[in-house]
Amino acid sequence: MTTTPAVPQTDDIVGLLREQHGRIRDLFDLTLRSSGQAREDAFQDLVRLLAVHETAEEEIVHPTARRALPGGEGIVNDRLEEERRAKEMLAELDGMDTADPAFLDKLDRLRIEVLTHARAEERYEFDRLGDEFTDAQRRGMAAAVRAAESIAPTRPHPGTESATKNLLAGPAVAMADRVRDFIRAARDGG
Repeated sequence: MTTTPAVPQTDDIVGLLREQHGRIRDLFDLTLRSSGQAREDAFQDLVRLLAVHETAEEEIVHPTARRALPGGEGIVNDRLEEERRAKEMLAELDGMDTADPAFLDKLDRLRIEVLTHARAEERYEFDRLGDEFTDAQRRGMAAAVRAAESIAPTRPHPGTESATKNLLAGPAVAMADRVRDFIRAARDGG
């Protein structure tokens, strides 16, 4: 059975998101260098972390950046387009057998897309948010992100790259994802 990947709990939104990006990089590496059940487990942890991380960014971080940062509208629109493409790639991979010879090539293309996206977020969004908000505000945003992640869908859902779409579809989709995760774990003996 896969579990939610452990992510250090920092009180600062910028630190929290950067730590998650580091964990995502680690899970890509683990998935790429593993085989058999270890690859499947690492990949499922990656899928879950990417899904909850992106949902929380779309619900909390991006709307805040859109409002608070000079040029925020353009910055966020670019990140949302990147997220949509990554979700489409991840959804395709999530339906594949991790032993399929094409899996690793597609996973590596996704890795490049996601890590490029993460660097852009860190440079154009996170660092600037860190400068714009007080310590207390950054702690509040970190708490809001954690809360959003706790009820977020655990699978990729392309087309829901906005706070409104996530909030409207999210609860039902998250419940369906979590039931699917439970059934998968029971079937796999986890």
